[in-house]
Amino acid sequence: MNRLFADLPTTIFEHMSGLARTLGAINLGQGFPDFGWPEDVVEAAARALVSGSNQYPPMRGLPELREAICAHYRAHQGLELVPDQVTVTSGATEALAASIMALVSPGDEVLMFQPLYDSYLPMVRHCGGVPRLARLEPPDWRITEAMLAEQVSDRTRLVILNNPLNPAARAFDAAEMQLLADACIRHDALLLTDEVWEHVMFDGRAHLPAAALPGMVERTVKVGSAGKIFSLTGWKVGWIVASEALAGPIAKAHQFLTFTTAPNLQAAVACGLGKQSSYFSEMRATFQASRDALARGLREAGYVALPSEGTYFLCVDLRASGIEVDDVTFCERAVREAGVAAIPVSAFYDDGNPVRHVIRLCFAKRSETLDQGLERLARARACF
Repeated sequence: MNRLFADLPTTIFEHMSGLARTLGAINLGQGFPDFGWPEDVVEAAARALVSGSNQYPPMRGLPELREAICAHYRAHQGLELVPDQVTVTSGATEALAASIMALVSPGDEVLMFQPLYDSYLPMVRHCGGVPRLARLEPPDWRITEAMLAEQVSDRTRLVILNNPLNPAARAFDAAEMQLLADACIRHDALLLTDEVWEHVMFDGRAHLPAAALPGMVERTVKVGSAGKIFSLTGWKVGWIVASEALAGPIAKAHQFLTFTTAPNLQAAVACGLGKQSSYFSEMRATFQASRDALARGLREAGYVALPSEGTYFLCVDLRASGIEVDDVTFCERAVREAGVAAIPVSAFYDDGNPVRHVIRLCFAKRSETLDQGLERLARARACF
């Protein structure tokens, strides 16, 4: 057996969601919404299933979806793309895997930022990459010039960035993105940007794609997700966008992972990406209202919430809230004794010295779900 995968523990998401199911707890842990998807996009998928083709679509994606992705990014982010730069994948995780497989050779150094999405590190190691882990610290989770000077060198082949950042709910600003671009250019490194939360940003923020920065279009691979854009996480429709020189090898890796993705879902996503900008504004406003409701309820229950600039998530600083147990202990007791599931942020570190006083909550839930979750979080607060 491949010991890398055989020795991996069950993901923290599956563990906490499994406990929530078993114990009948309110699940504010795993990041899936229970409201908010566009019914017309779902109906388009149903029509395509009945009236369209159900055979293999083209390996790199339906032409209409690849064209829709180009048009979408031209309208919303000012990126000038052609369909040959796009490969449709079975979710963003597959897009990340195909990209890492295509871009990382044994011995290449790969910079990642902790806390980090849990699929990055196993894939880098599987490809023989040498992980370099930069540590972001709460409450601001900032990328600094000193951090990059320490971590990026001429041995760096690839930098992986999740922006906005899960689990910290941080949207990196233009100054931080420029620091990162400068470091990549200086050391001739590639940048893999996991931008699945690009539309889920709050308080008037606009997403800054790394490929839009000077000198970065030829060295950036951008990953997107229909599941996050349309609150349809089970569809697993993602994509990569890159220069043709990078997109070609990534497509070759993709063809031996999933090869292709359900054609009816691709057709529906193509329709959805053409929606008016008002749809995306209203979606953000709805999730922002949920964020604000959760933050308000947490304050009333005596918790200190960290800023949430994007994603479905809001983090709580246990130490600042006067709770002196670590995040794993809190989450285990909260789900078992108070009936509410959260995620310990220490699970997103791999350096043996994680941040142990922050938990992550998902607010992409109906108001009644959030209300019940807040009642149980207040109950959990009383346990410590």
